[in-house]
Amino acid sequence: MKLRDILGEDAKSLLNQVTGGKEMSFVSEMKPGMVVNADLKVLSKRLQEAKDGKKFLLLTLGDRTGAIRAIDWHNAEENDTMIPIGAIVRAKGKVVVYDERLQLNLDPQKGLTLLEEGSYDVQRFLAVTKRNVSDMFDKLLMYISDLRNDYLKKLLKIFFEEEKGFIRTFITAPAAVKVHHAYKGGLLEHTLSVVELCEFLASKYPESIDRDLLISGAILHDIGKIKEYGIGSSGIEKTDEGELVGHISIGLEMVSQRIEKIPDFPNNLKTELKHLVLSHHGEMDWGSPVVPKTTEAMVLHMADNLDSKIAQFREIETREYNGTGNGWSNYDRFLNRRIYMKNRDNL
Repeated sequence: MKLRDILGEDAKSLLNQVTGGKEMSFVSEMKPGMVVNADLKVLSKRLQEAKDGKKFLLLTLGDRTGAIRAIDWHNAEENDTMIPIGAIVRAKGKVVVYDERLQLNLDPQKGLTLLEEGSYDVQRFLAVTKRNVSDMFDKLLMYISDLRNDYLKKLLKIFFEEEKGFIRTFITAPAAVKVHHAYKGGLLEHTLSVVELCEFLASKYPESIDRDLLISGAILHDIGKIKEYGIGSSGIEKTDEGELVGHISIGLEMVSQRIEKIPDFPNNLKTELKHLVLSHHGEMDWGSPVVPKTTEAMVLHMADNLDSKIAQFREIETREYNGTGNGWSNYDRFLNRRIYMKNRDNL
């Protein structure tokens, strides 16, 4: 069974939606000396004061290909008041190199113009996975077919073979707004990576780990994100349900509803599987209502955390690497650190 077998002709149009199209130039195409006039999203901003007392506005602007630091020396206080984080602006200025990375020096007159919804192409801000969506989904189906536990296999087949609406949403969904895998297809990419890590660890410690339970938990741990995130006017946004309930609780409800369709599903298996979904963030301070209390739950949390952290490092390096190596990223508030930007071309 493969994605195209399940969705038929719908698969082709859906995969085209994930990959998106090519529009005007993006951040990734900006070079020193270029004068640009581009629609960008305000990712962060901070009003600061120079040594001479002059105010300036430091921003991070981005699109689906990356981000660039921008500085406004001319209308700092006005733009800080007028333009909120998350807004889409038309940025005009010249690209320079400052502190070993690209910077956009905004124009004195029309450096930033706040754009209204409908006046820009939302596809500019929807990053997409670089991996093949169909291949990733087919690999996920292979893991399901390899399960020996009939109850878990039946549960996963309900989601990933029978429910076409779920499948359509799952393969296009992001895994976050901006922390990691924050792009179309990101949820599928992250899920498969966590499954592959769990498969390795289950083979490493076969005497301690219930492989079928762990793999099933890995596949299901983030399914609530299909309802936590949506595509809005300026890109990926949290839904009302995502803000009020959160993907862990949503995912638990989704799993529980499907289990009810399977006669004689063992109570202890149901409890352990639900525990995997509930505890995969690892700590109550990180959003889990319970901490991992089984070997499988601890392994799932570690695999999930490892993949998300590596993705964060990779995305910062992709966004901020200037081609010279041996530099440092900006401070990242999610990782609570700067990261060393070594030249990977020589590895």
